[in-house]
Amino acid sequence: MDRIIGIDYGRKRVGLAVSDPLGIFASALDTVHSANIIDYLKIYAEKENVVKFVVGYPMNMDNTPSEAAGDVDAFLKLLRKNFPDIPVETEDERFTSVLAHRAMIDGGMKLKDRMDKSSVDKISAAIILQSYMDRHSAQGGPSVLPEDAPDSLVRNTSRTKRRRK
Repeated sequence: MDRIIGIDYGRKRVGLAVSDPLGIFASALDTVHSANIIDYLKIYAEKENVVKFVVGYPMNMDNTPSEAAGDVDAFLKLLRKNFPDIPVETEDERFTSVLAHRAMIDGGMKLKDRMDKSSVDKISAAIILQSYMDRHSAQGGPSVLPEDAPDSLVRNTSRTKRRRK
């Protein structure tokens, strides 16, 4: 099944998210030490059909790259070198950490668990990936046609009973 990987790259940790097979929903996947990210992605790509990487790109409020953009640029180069056949796109990652904290609070996560930065990283990756997928489906990008949906998601209308008035 096709998967898109969302990546929130940092010098110490990398948050990862993955799309569902239909490319509609993003889910937090894992947090990996940045030194191990390429090996992790290689192992993951052996098990799943990765069709795209979406990497969060750090921008300032004036739409210029932030200080951290240099680190992400170096990672993008490494990612493209190691996965030449998989497209890599970037997505603005402004406010993703704030949104990740808000999601953890709204989800009822305890303060102690919210202090774990690895949770913030993988939730941020999910927000980056979901934002990318939402934007592309709104622009007429990939969408799921009823005939492409798995049988488990399609309701058999021939068996449904009509309600009497």
